[in-house]
Amino acid sequence: MSEALTHEVTQLLTHWRNGGREALDKLIPLVYDELRRLARHYMARERPGHTLQTTALVNEAYLRLNGQANIGWQNRSHFFGIAARFMRQILVDHARNRAYAKRGGGALKVPLEEAFAVVSSEQAGDYVALDEALVKLEAIDPRKCRVVELRYFGGLTVEETAEVLRVSPVTVMRDWSMARAWLRREMSHEA
Repeated sequence: MSEALTHEVTQLLTHWRNGGREALDKLIPLVYDELRRLARHYMARERPGHTLQTTALVNEAYLRLNGQANIGWQNRSHFFGIAARFMRQILVDHARNRAYAKRGGGALKVPLEEAFAVVSSEQAGDYVALDEALVKLEAIDPRKCRVVELRYFGGLTVEETAEVLRVSPVTVMRDWSMARAWLRREMSHEA
């Protein structure tokens, strides 16, 4: 994203924060491609045929963002950090619903070819386990949790993450390394 476009996005976020609902209508076309890139980043980790599509993930995130006019938007990176958090929540909710369905909750009869499109209970469990581990990490060290959200779920660079969190890139790298090790250990205990 160019410097001028980044500045324009920040101005629109400020206008939206101050009650200018029309700013959101101007903002979405400017950030839509970046939101799709973010969603593709998430969906690339999914198996082929996942029941949640990239466009649906972007649209669901947009709906959640649309209801967030009271957030004190700081800049473009902050916006994408919040969008990343919403996408994480959407995927975790989707995985929980799939795991619930795999256990028989709300069972429906579906043709065999459609059954292959359902996320495996193992993958759904992975998202739920990761979310539970992140909740524990957030209780211990909220900044490390935010680093994981921004880097892993948001696809932000070290520099962008540092900008959002207002820390140095070296701090982000240190937090990123420690958080990954902690999550690996935590999730291996749960397995």
